[in-house]
Amino acid sequence: MISFEEAMDTVEDGAKPSILLGNGFSRAWSNDIFNYAKLLDATDFEDRNDELRDLFERCGTYDFEAVMRALVSAKTVLESYGGNDILIGRIERDQQLLKDALITAISNTHPSRPTELSSDQFTAARRYLSRFDQIFTVNYDLLFYWARNMNDLQPDNYSTDDGFRRGCRWQGHGTNQEAHFLHGGLHIFDKGPIIEKHAFSETGTSIVDLVRNNLATGRFPLFVSEPTSDRKKARIEHNPYLNYCFRALRQVSGTFFIQGHSIDSNDKHIFDQLKKSRIEKFYVSIFGDENSEDNIRIKANARAYLESGVSDVEFFDAQSAAIWE
Repeated sequence: MISFEEAMDTVEDGAKPSILLGNGFSRAWSNDIFNYAKLLDATDFEDRNDELRDLFERCGTYDFEAVMRALVSAKTVLESYGGNDILIGRIERDQQLLKDALITAISNTHPSRPTELSSDQFTAARRYLSRFDQIFTVNYDLLFYWARNMNDLQPDNYSTDDGFRRGCRWQGHGTNQEAHFLHGGLHIFDKGPIIEKHAFSETGTSIVDLVRNNLATGRFPLFVSEPTSDRKKARIEHNPYLNYCFRALRQVSGTFFIQGHSIDSNDKHIFDQLKKSRIEKFYVSIFGDENSEDNIRIKANARAYLESGVSDVEFFDAQSAAIWE
């Protein structure tokens, strides 16, 4: 595989590529925090704890979305075979419990303050991010949000427009929005006709503390954690902020990087949009042994989902990007 810098060297002089950040962006800072195994350990399934943890074990996964897909399949089978309504209702409630528990676990395991990351780490991440034009992320955490807002760090004058304006309300149209949280995030809230974000300057309280306070009163951030691509797309299309970010994928052209994403079918709605864009070259990161079973699958999916008559796919070493170093 080529390195990240070798991939960047192919970009036309004066041009900037765009990028999609997956969970690998955050795991590159702390693999102990930003992985499903850690989240499962920190999750409270209330009175369904034994049953749901047993389901994770039987499915052989730590992936919340994989278990939600199993519940969707079970519900479909029961409905087709005339299963009893009580059991179907229990499955539906367990799906919602899984979603809510995932959000709570992310907020509970998340670093409470940006000071838990060093200035050198944020500077490295800002230099990395500043090399891209449009930035899309499927991550719910605040690492990207924090990095782009550290205005007292190098590189000087680097900032991105997230479409939010006075009162932390999203405006979207008429802005130069460059940062797109495709599946929502801890700091974004849907208040009916208004989409708002939390910012540290609002009250002097950290964003993570604000999120935890909200969760304690039953107010959840804007999250897309549906188990399938079709369901995610439906959720996105019914929210003005998410739909705006989603449609922005089709407007990208030139070179596009995908960093730290597993290229799973449950995000195929994103890849379908990218395939309809004017992108000519995709660079997809591969972590570890490129011939491992997981990476062979990632390569096959990337080619199937992204290659077309006008675009092709090449792979680069994920670790060579050195995002936080």
